[in-house]
Amino acid sequence: MKCVLCVAPHTSNWDFIIAISLYKSIGGNPRFLMKKDWFFFPFNIIFNSLGGIPVNRNKKNSLTKQMVELFNDNTGIQLAIAPEGTRKKNANWKTGFYHIALVSRVPITLVYLDYNKKEIGVERILYPSGNAESDIQEIKKFYKDIQPKHPEKFST
Repeated sequence: MKCVLCVAPHTSNWDFIIAISLYKSIGGNPRFLMKKDWFFFPFNIIFNSLGGIPVNRNKKNSLTKQMVELFNDNTGIQLAIAPEGTRKKNANWKTGFYHIALVSRVPITLVYLDYNKKEIGVERILYPSGNAESDIQEIKKFYKDIQPKHPEKFST
């Protein structure tokens, strides 16, 4: 099923390792956006083979358009994005994940990592309504009680 995987909270590099390992273990093959700075030898080989897509955050580019084209050109693609855009505390989540899903006409699947419960899950699927502010508030509300690895670095 084509979808954008909204993965949160993201407060540690362990989040990526745990989530990608679990997803791969159940037969998933997600693509994911990752800061371009991580794509250096030998990590570039690893991240590319895992489905990584390097993002240059210092340069304005049409990332949303590129991701929409990726959805249009591929069947069954699942794109994992951490909406915070960083492992630091950020109440102003990036909205690219939302706009990619909206323009691509695919659902947003809410994926969580709860360190208190020692649980990873896919709880619900949200179809973007076009009202980004309302939909993102609903998404943040879902994540408000999820316990990250570093609670001081997570904000909804």
